Amino acid sequence: MSERTATVSRNTKETQITVSVNLDGQGRFTCETGVPFLDHMLDQVARHGLIDLEIKAVGDLHIDDHHTVEDLGITLGQAFAEAIGDKRGIRRYGHAYVPLDEALSRVVIDFSGRPGLFMDVEFTRASIGRLDTQLFWEFFQGFVNHAQISLHIDNLKGFNAHHQAETIFKAFGRALRMAVEEDPRMAGQMPSTKGCL
Repeated sequence: MSERTATVSRNTKETQITVSVNLDGQGRFTCETGVPFLDHMLDQVARHGLIDLEIKAVGDLHIDDHHTVEDLGITLGQAFAEAIGDKRGIRRYGHAYVPLDEALSRVVIDFSGRPGLFMDVEFTRASIGRLDTQLFWEFFQGFVNHAQISLHIDNLKGFNAHHQAETIFKAFGRALRMAVEEDPRMAGQMPSTKGCL
């Protein structure tokens, strides 16, 4: 198995972010973003995806969390695209249903090369801690555009906003794990009848 790792940095006037990813990791996670609830959610992605993540982010949080959250999605998406390479031999598709008490979410992923975010979530609160729940869409949109994936996120049930978010990120991690997994039956083949992705 070839090493599927990447380190990507993004430096703008608004944020300075470095992301390291190992798709074949053990769920190790270190993160410094200055946005505590986002750190908690990214920990779920690493642990449930068995993806090693190391994230360092400095952003203009004195304005608000928007730039940091969006740019982190962008940088993480770029790191995934680099680590996964030409996609030969991967499963390509991934899906997961994850419950947490009353909440239930479904995430479906296709490493199609065609970015698209289809997110049907009505958070029951406008913020979790200090984090605006609208920013989850910004995070996933940034990731989708730069990882070049189709991503469907549906929160099917839930009245606790923390639970809604946590089921989404846990399901995202598990769907990623399935999609990027190397399929021994594919033997390095491209998972597309087109011959490329």
